Amino acid sequence: MKLDEMLAEMREVNLSYLMLAQSMIRHDKTTAVFRLGISQDVAELIEALTPAQVLKLADSGMLMSRFRFDDGAVLNLLTNYTKDRTLAQSHAAILMAGQQAAAFA
Repeated sequence: MKLDEMLAEMREVNLSYLMLAQSMIRHDKTTAVFRLGISQDVAELIEALTPAQVLKLADSGMLMSRFRFDDGAVLNLLTNYTKDRTLAQSHAAILMAGQQAAAFA
């Protein structure tokens, strides 16, 4: 893949992510903050972005979204569940909520 193609794909991912994030924040800010793994301040900034700012940010050459886990525990819970998928997802959500609380405390 050429650099231009990669940047174009990153722009599309960023645009989709930012539009989804704005929609989630406008619908239910508290839940969006948790699900996106962002602070209240960042949520308010994203919510206030104009369409022109969203396009400019999407074209920044930097990926806006990132994985919320640094170890394999959460990834394993989300992908390698055996018997109870709901329980595994709940456990992963609890672990990620703890990470968020630690990051923004």
